Amino acid sequence: MMRKAPKSAQALVTRRGMLLMGGAVLAVGGLGARMRQLQVKEAATYRLLAEENRMNLRLIAPARGLVLDRNGRALAENRQNYRVVIVREQAGDVEVALDKLARLIRLTPERREKALKEINQRSAFVPVTVIEHLTWEEIARVAANAPALPGVLPEVGLTRHYPQMEATAHMVGYVGPVSDSDLEKQETPDPLLQIPDFQIGKTGVEVRLESDLRGAAGASQIEVNALGRVMRELNRREGTPGRDLALTLDADLQTYALKRMEGESASTVALDVRTGEILAAASAPSFDPNAFVLGIGFDDWNYLRDHPYRPLSNKAVSGAYPPGSTFKMVVAMAAMEAGMLSADETVWCPGHYQLGNRRFHCWRRGGHGHTNLRDSLKNSCDVYYYDVARRVGVDAISAMANKLGIGVKHDLPVPAITPGLTPTRAWKQRTYDEAWLVGDTLNSGIGQGFMLASPLQLALMTARIATGRAITPHLVRAVDGRPVEMGDDPELGVRPVALRLVRDGMYAVVNDRRGTGYRSRIADPDVKMAGKTGTSQVRIITPEERARGVFKNKDLPWNRRDHALFVCYAPYDAPRYAIATIVEHGGGGSVAAAPIARDVMMHALYGPTPPLQAYPPGEREEIERQRKEAPPPPRPEPVADPAPGPAARDRA
Repeated sequence: MMRKAPKSAQALVTRRGMLLMGGAVLAVGGLGARMRQLQVKEAATYRLLAEENRMNLRLIAPARGLVLDRNGRALAENRQNYRVVIVREQAGDVEVALDKLARLIRLTPERREKALKEINQRSAFVPVTVIEHLTWEEIARVAANAPALPGVLPEVGLTRHYPQMEATAHMVGYVGPVSDSDLEKQETPDPLLQIPDFQIGKTGVEVRLESDLRGAAGASQIEVNALGRVMRELNRREGTPGRDLALTLDADLQTYALKRMEGESASTVALDVRTGEILAAASAPSFDPNAFVLGIGFDDWNYLRDHPYRPLSNKAVSGAYPPGSTFKMVVAMAAMEAGMLSADETVWCPGHYQLGNRRFHCWRRGGHGHTNLRDSLKNSCDVYYYDVARRVGVDAISAMANKLGIGVKHDLPVPAITPGLTPTRAWKQRTYDEAWLVGDTLNSGIGQGFMLASPLQLALMTARIATGRAITPHLVRAVDGRPVEMGDDPELGVRPVALRLVRDGMYAVVNDRRGTGYRSRIADPDVKMAGKTGTSQVRIITPEERARGVFKNKDLPWNRRDHALFVCYAPYDAPRYAIATIVEHGGGGSVAAAPIARDVMMHALYGPTPPLQAYPPGEREEIERQRKEAPPPPRPEPVADPAPGPAARDRA
């Protein structure tokens, strides 16, 4: 017979059972309450979260805006980009797939290695670009062999292309992949910049007007599974294309200017003096911007970076040079505005100017004798401007230079625009903690010393002298077909007599038989040109060298030769175009720069084939021979309707 458990033990078991049962009831109740909360009260919230996990939103890159010249010719366009992608899970053995692909198209070891690295970093179902920028024939071969290439897919997209190549590289610029530094510059980065292989402007108009050209993103709503694989597209909204920009550049004139400077380190800027539109801003040598879009190689990059002629530099707006004798008009106008110079006043030039125990030499060793304003410009007498500069002072000279556009950073949509330099007494004290010297003023009087100007500024100076108005330079002509309002330029604020006398001197430079630019005149009696030659030293000529004879430029290393400059406008009686040309280390302005500027001017006035009668008689036979030997010009490309404007009418 079994004994009964003591009552105390029974009570203990009962209490424990009750506690366990109660705990279980509470746990089940809590779980049930939580399940009810999740399934009933919060069902909508979690249903939404599940939908968000199932549906993804992907951005669609918009088409980049076009860049056109003033006549509608494409400077930057979007072309179809044929590429091949591979999906690892469909391809199976990726190495074998790439071997097969390499039999159809050229696949370099570097490109293959890069593709393999990216394939291993991505999910098996994510397409990876193997190679792009293929020709139609290459992509057709891949498409024709698609059954034998599982997982290898031909695709087509858009890529930037620059049909004018070297001609407009510096002004239009180029695009490239988004870098970390690009993202760091953005306060609130555009989500578009996160799209793989997305490209943005890097230089030129492409970077300065990036916000106009980029456009707005579209969106694709897709359904994905738990692994992130795309199942289907649910909705799609295309992006808004970027704005099309019509620049003021004339592609034909720009191309000719670059061709005319071939073999030189030089720059030429041409302006329409009636509107301030920049018709050409060529910098030589140049480069092909398409090489950067396609991915430039190390050898090509090193060549461009290390070339002594600096092909990557936009000399037209970034180059700062001593303006030399092209600056003498500024000094003369400053003196006349100050009432310190008249047309008939003469200065004696014995070939040098004595300042204390130092001599400042004229370019003509024997001097020019008694020289008035007109002859001082015609013969480019240095002593005349030493004397005038000393009387008027550097502050007044720099103020006039600013009024004419030198020493001012002009607002144009291209990077690295130099303001040049127009020194003053206060500037030297502030910069060097030194007092201004009279010798500094004499150097400034002939455009040397601290004085610096760009080809753009010299062209603008010439346009303002030609018109008497404060011309503003412009580079954008229309946006999405709507002309940009340019406004009317105010009067320059210089006495008409000063402008008239300076213009007369510039006319004599080119059209007087003794003028320094006579050999580069326009012989057409209905289209006369006014101009000014200039030569700026880049080295110091010692007294010892002067005593034994100054070295000729041709006997010096290239980088120690003088810069050659020439500025001009035409027609003299009714100005339409102003041009400035600088040839780095070209020697004399009359020899190296003037012929280039004259030929560009004639191209602007007459078109690609100026009449023989417009050339000086001594050049006509050679010009005619060159034309007979030259290949026929290519058929013009079809272009869009140009934006309305004066130059388009002139060309017609």
